[in-house]
Amino acid sequence: MKPVFTTAALLAVFHAPALAQDGPYLDDRSTPQALLQSLYNAINRKEYARAYDYFATPPATSLNAYAEGYADTDHVSLLTGTATSEGAAGSSIYALPVAIRARASDGGERVFAGCYTLRLANPQIQGTPYNPLHIENAQMKPATGELADALPASCGEGAPDTTDTVLEKARTLFASVHGTECPQALERDREDQVESHTIAFNYSHESLDTPKHEARLFRFYCGSGAYNETHAYILADEHGGLAPLQFAVPETSVQYVDGDPEGDVEDVRIVGYTADATLVNSDYDPDTLTLTSYNKWRGLGDAFSSGTWIFREGTFTLVRYDVDASYDGEQDPITVLDYHTGP
Repeated sequence: MKPVFTTAALLAVFHAPALAQDGPYLDDRSTPQALLQSLYNAINRKEYARAYDYFATPPATSLNAYAEGYADTDHVSLLTGTATSEGAAGSSIYALPVAIRARASDGGERVFAGCYTLRLANPQIQGTPYNPLHIENAQMKPATGELADALPASCGEGAPDTTDTVLEKARTLFASVHGTECPQALERDREDQVESHTIAFNYSHESLDTPKHEARLFRFYCGSGAYNETHAYILADEHGGLAPLQFAVPETSVQYVDGDPEGDVEDVRIVGYTADATLVNSDYDPDTLTLTSYNKWRGLGDAFSSGTWIFREGTFTLVRYDVDASYDGEQDPITVLDYHTGP
């Protein structure tokens, strides 16, 4: 962990003039310190909508509630310390020590100190709408004395709060959507309970020099039996929006010679499609942007169905499906759908 932004200005108190003094407008997201200065500039100028918008997650239940929290505040002075930074999943996360003095309308003053956590998604891979540096959360407590004395020396001994908020939201969504069908996932504490992959991509209508969009794919362990393991998937877009994935799966009809399931396969054909919320024995390949499944029909694995879904246009599309319906001790599948293999 290395400190950033170490100029003397980091330890200068920011005195934003009150609205009555018609102070200068400041809206700067170039550094964590500048963003915090802009935040309290907005508060001092009573521009609460602007202050509210600096947060990734609303800091109050509504803008009106946020504004009411400052109804008796006349002016806020700010002191910032040395920010620390850490990379995480295509983003830079900053932790910034902060101390403030809030002066009330009746002249009373209160001091608070703590840490702000801020996040900036890699500007080089962002598209539009562009997401600038924003505040993830703030942890402030009452303090006493001068701001320089109240200011924390560092945040978490120099380590920023790197809580992956998107992952935590994905966990909550998984439990809500899949909790009933995946009880083992909620009962067992596995190291591979969840896998996360970042997918950089462009839409087909975009030019080659268009900055890439960034999605995150989460694979959650759902449950396991004697020889199969199931997984559920959640996809997060570049704005943090989350959606559980469902996968197109062919419904097949298998015809055996003389109607004997232990005999030779006469025909396998698609008779329809379903949408499955989970995949069996699945895996994601970041090099090919494909999800694959391998559903064993028995432990030997000689009878099975397998699928391939490729990521394009911001989601996963079924491009291949194979079925081996013969219980002959060998793997000799029949391809019933193939939009993936070239001629």
